[in-house]
Amino acid sequence: MFLQTEARRQSLRYQRKAEVNITNLMDVMMVLLVVFMVAAPLMTSGIALDLPKVGGKALEGDETSINISVDKDGYYYIGETEIAADKIVEKLNAMRAENSELSVTISGDAGAEYGRVIGLMAILKEAGFDKVGLKTEPRPRGQKKK
Repeated sequence: MFLQTEARRQSLRYQRKAEVNITNLMDVMMVLLVVFMVAAPLMTSGIALDLPKVGGKALEGDETSINISVDKDGYYYIGETEIAADKIVEKLNAMRAENSELSVTISGDAGAEYGRVIGLMAILKEAGFDKVGLKTEPRPRGQKKK
């Protein structure tokens, strides 16, 4: 009897407390948050364009959109890859075979020749692409229409 009570006292005295120390976890999460906040702006890909600033609202939809860029020198790009004008339709038709709801967005630099952007629109129209849009940047608040 004496041994049981003594063993019980020792087990109560030396019981471990199960606690989770989240301080280390919080430190790691804060470091990851800072790293992602710094790295996120660098992850955008594409060609640096000066898009025209006009009014209007963003298009909404569930379909997939392919962006074709026209830089100020008149070169065409899909993503960051330069592509010749005669190869654009071939590449887009291959993409449309996988997704019939494919739409095309043209990002034309403000310094690009008007004819290059309109020419691209004509090429796409002749190829049967009905969903073609032009990408612009919103006008800054307080700036009046010209």
